[in-house]
Amino acid sequence: MGIPGSSGHEALVASAILDDLKRAGVRPSQVKHDTAQRRGPHGGERGNLAVHLPGTAGRTREARRLLMAHMDTVPICVGSKPIRRGGRIVSADKATGLGADNRAGCAAVLVAALELLENDLPHPPLTLLFTVQEEVGLVGARHLSRSLLGRPLPSMGFNFDGGDPAQVTVAAVGADRMSIEVEGIASHAGNHPERGVSAITIAGRAIAALDRAGWLGLVRKRAGRGTSNVGVIEGGQATNVVTPHATLRAEARSHDAAFCQQIVEAYREAFFKAAEGVHNEAGQAGRIRFDVRHDYDAFHLPGDEPTVLEACDAVNAAGYDPIHKVCNGGLDANWLNAHGVPTVTLGVGQQDIHTVNESLNVKWFLDGCRVALRLAAGENKRAENQENTK
Repeated sequence: MGIPGSSGHEALVASAILDDLKRAGVRPSQVKHDTAQRRGPHGGERGNLAVHLPGTAGRTREARRLLMAHMDTVPICVGSKPIRRGGRIVSADKATGLGADNRAGCAAVLVAALELLENDLPHPPLTLLFTVQEEVGLVGARHLSRSLLGRPLPSMGFNFDGGDPAQVTVAAVGADRMSIEVEGIASHAGNHPERGVSAITIAGRAIAALDRAGWLGLVRKRAGRGTSNVGVIEGGQATNVVTPHATLRAEARSHDAAFCQQIVEAYREAFFKAAEGVHNEAGQAGRIRFDVRHDYDAFHLPGDEPTVLEACDAVNAAGYDPIHKVCNGGLDANWLNAHGVPTVTLGVGQQDIHTVNESLNVKWFLDGCRVALRLAAGENKRAENQENTK
C-alpha cells in the first residue's frame, strides 16, 4: 500500500508483484503484458499484467480459473505511510488515503499464488490478472487483450476488490457517460445583454427540466430504475460577459441497458429543447453538441452459476454466511463478464475508500486471503464431486 501508483502509474506496483512471484519460481515465459494503456484515453506507463500458472500433475486438464485485482489507487492515496493500529492498518500521514483499494486485492491474489508455489500445493491452471486504470473508468479491463487470459478462457473469474469478506458481488450496473457542449453567443452583460445567448442559462434550464421530470438523481419510472448525475460544469470567465460556452459532463446508470438509454435520451431532449428556447433580440438561439460514451455493461450472475457457487463455498469455508450483493457502481468484473469470463467480486477488508479515513480491517483481509487461496487451489466439495462424477 505504500508503493505510489495512481491510475496510469502502476509500473512500480507491477514490479513488486513480479519480484515476489519470480522469487517463488515463476519464469519469464509465464508472464504476459498487453498494451491497454495505448488504447485508453489517458496513456500510462504500462498495460495489464498476467501470470499463467499451469495446473499441477493430475490437474492439468481442469478448467482454468482467473484471480484478479486492479493495481491503481486514487490520487489521494499517493504518499500513503501504512502503519498498524490494533486490528486495522491506516496511513500515518493524515493527509493521504491508505491505498487498500485495491492493493489489498493485489496482495490477496499474490498471497494465494505464493502459498501454492512455495508449498507445492496442487491446483488447476490459473491466470493471475493485475489490471491498470480501474479508478478512471475501468480502462485496463475494458481494453484487455483477451489473449492475456489464457487458452482456453477461464471458466470462472474471481475479482478481489471490496470490504466485507462475506459479500459476493454477483451483479453491477451498466453506465454511459455524457459530454455536453453548450454554445451560446457572447455579448457585454452591462451594455447589451439582450444581444447575447447565455450558455449557462441553457444549461440551467436543461438541468431544472430534468430535475422536475424525475430524470436527475435517483430515477424511478414505470419503465425501470437507475441514477443520473451532472458532475461537472465549466464555463464563463468574467461576470460582465454573457457566457458563450459551457461544458458539462454527466452520467447515467442502470441495471437495465434499455432504461439507461432512456435516461440518456431524456438528457439529450432536455438540452436541445433548452437551447431552442433561449434567444437573443435577433432571434438567434444556442446550440448543443451531445456525445455519449458507453462505459460498461451491466451484469447479473444467477445464484446457480458455478462461479457464484464456488465463491460462496469459499466464503463459507472462511467462516462467513455468504451474502449476494448487487453493486450500483462499476467494477472490473463488468468487463470480464463482457469478455466471456463469469466473474464475481469478493471483499478483502477495505473500508472508507477514497478518503483520508481509509483503513484495512486486518482480520477481514486475512480471511479474504484464505478465500483467494481456496479458490486458487480449487478446494471445495463441489469441485471434488464434479471430478468424481467425471
